[in-house]
Order: sequence, then C-alpha cells, then structure tokens
Amino acid sequence: MIKLKKSINPGKNNSLIFLVLFFFLMCSSLISFSIASDFLEGNFVEIKILDKVSSKNKLLKIKINEEKKFKNLIIKILRCKNSEFDDNPEITAYIQVKDITNKKNDEVFVFNGWTFSSGPTVKPFDHPVYDIWLTGCY
Repeated sequence: MIKLKKSINPGKNNSLIFLVLFFFLMCSSLISFSIASDFLEGNFVEIKILDKVSSKNKLLKIKINEEKKFKNLIIKILRCKNSEFDDNPEITAYIQVKDITNKKNDEVFVFNGWTFSSGPTVKPFDHPVYDIWLTGCY
C-alpha cells in the first residue's frame, strides 16, 4: 500500500479565507449603504423662488419627476437627498429648469444640475428675472 503525502503550503489557505471575508464585508457594507441612501431620499422638494422684478417670493412643493409651471418657468426635480448629519443638514437636489419664453433651439434648459441648500452659488441658477433656492427634501 502506497501512502500519499498531502502537501500543505502555509499561507495559501489563509489567502482564500481572507478573500472570502473581504468579499463578505464589501457586500454587507454596500447593502447597508444602499439602504441608508434610500432612506435619505425624498419624494417632494420645497424650493423658494424670488421674482426679482416684483421682489416677491413663492414657496413651491414639487413632487419628484413631475413638472411644475411657475410663471415663465417649467421646473422638474429628478432627485433629492438629505444628509446624514442632524446638527447641520445638507439638502441636495437635481433640478431641471426651462424658460418657455426662450425660443432658441440650442438652449433646452436654463439650469440642469445639482443644487445645494447650504451653497446655492456652487452651481448657480442664473436667470435675469428669477432666483431659486432649495429649502427642503421630504
């Protein structure tokens, strides 16, 4: 009878265990992150619009993915998120704004991008008549 020796190289089996543990930890952290980010997203956005000509402002509540007309503007909110911090909350929203008085074919949106409640001048909404501020995400 022939006895076969099993060749065991130390370190090779440990790398497989570490690889499996690393994969498990990455999957669990991605799942928890996606659950947390879903919780922070809202269904409605509150924005404040200032009419620079009349110096009056209006508070609008807009549902996500629905268009709302305000005077000469059509506003659509695609996403909004609240930050995880309770002491100084940050609200972000992806907003598209069309000016229906602008008949140029080369300009679709007057504004198309993310805006922030704490810093609206990071990517400012630049319009001669109106200013828009993000005030809430619910």
